[in-house]
Amino acid sequence: MLDLIKYDPALLEQWDKEYVWHPFTQMQQYTREKPLIIARGEGSYLIDVEGNRYLDGVSSLWVTVHGHCHPALNRAIKEQLDEIAHSTLLGLANVPSILLAKKLVEITPPGLNKVFYSDAGATAVEIALKMAFQYWQQKEGGRFRSKTKFISLVEAYHGDTIGSVSVGGISLFHGIFKPLLFECLHAPAPYCYRCPLERERESCGMACADRLEELLKEHHQEVAAVIIEPLVQGAAGMITAPDGFLRRVRELCTRYNVLLIADEVAVGFGRTGRLFACEHEGVSPDLMCLAKGITGGYLPLAATLTTDEVYSAFLGKPEEGKTFYHGHTYTGNPLACAAALASIELFEKENLLAALQPKIELLHRKLGGFWELPHVGDIRQRGMMVGIELVADKKTKQPYPREEQVGHRVILEARRRGLVIRPLDNVIVLMPVLAMSEEELNQVLEITYESIAVVTGK
Repeated sequence: MLDLIKYDPALLEQWDKEYVWHPFTQMQQYTREKPLIIARGEGSYLIDVEGNRYLDGVSSLWVTVHGHCHPALNRAIKEQLDEIAHSTLLGLANVPSILLAKKLVEITPPGLNKVFYSDAGATAVEIALKMAFQYWQQKEGGRFRSKTKFISLVEAYHGDTIGSVSVGGISLFHGIFKPLLFECLHAPAPYCYRCPLERERESCGMACADRLEELLKEHHQEVAAVIIEPLVQGAAGMITAPDGFLRRVRELCTRYNVLLIADEVAVGFGRTGRLFACEHEGVSPDLMCLAKGITGGYLPLAATLTTDEVYSAFLGKPEEGKTFYHGHTYTGNPLACAAALASIELFEKENLLAALQPKIELLHRKLGGFWELPHVGDIRQRGMMVGIELVADKKTKQPYPREEQVGHRVILEARRRGLVIRPLDNVIVLMPVLAMSEEELNQVLEITYESIAVVTGK
């Protein structure tokens, strides 16, 4: 029965609207529109149940690295499936999780020697927060127990669990949950286009970092960690930090004796042009959160890496209560770990990072033409991550009213032209599949340009 109906577009549309509650989606609006129902993927393309092909301009929410249905990744999962699909990591080990942990330690910034697995970016962050908190509670016999708070950036997004929302800073997403959250201190975001400190990019002297230092100077005795998205605040609208900001944050954390948590969930695995964003400024965090592209976009997997120093605070006799009492049913899932190992091997075998450089340059060159569009206020790019901010008035930077749904209208226009992208309010996000060809990348840019022009009126 399922085989007969699974590709009946009308029936699937009916059931989708009747039964499925989509994430980050206003369902009242969604059910009034024709849904795009994906059946297959090939390389850089998504194929719907009616056979229409769409370039995947957001890597299926920033995760697809080598393309859809890649034979090497398919083969790795099938081979592992013939061995075992799942075995708990609570008190047991499995082969792929061991091999992947070793590999992650080898390729991440120096000093990150311990790997704790979970299932999603939010859980990787949740784990990092709990580790940082418990570390200070147990270090030197409890001498630092006052260090219980966290500093994050305004406009930060670190996931949707209660802990990760507590260190988030996007009021649209997080405001309603405020009564559930723990207290967090917020430093200004390095949002140069709309500087919260009303400074000019060329002469500000990185005043936002100065504000972070003021917070640390005043509160370091009660701060456990600073958490940041290195180089790019993704969900905030692809806010790109100025050069040197990340290095400055690392120096401040060291100076004021607080841990640095690098949330590389979105920016890791090649998105910024390096394997990890921290590499651009030679930064080694105390904890690093990984997910999204870790399996090449195949299976849910996350990892929180930390140093021997942090890990050592959790060692002791069972009766001492120093154990890290946290875990998930599918932690270290063998299938997901096998996919991740195959994905990392492809990075190396196909020299993917070197192959990204001409694509990054192509993006930069072609995006220059978008400035001529009268309602493009700002263009932000870091590697293969792009945000195009649309404004009602270019001179005053006045944003479009949310009720006009400009970003949403642009992505629907792009879909009609064969491209899947997704907005962040009035910011059009491009996050193409890393293995996408230059020809396909040109098509992504052409369709995006045309769609913005049609919707905003060139």
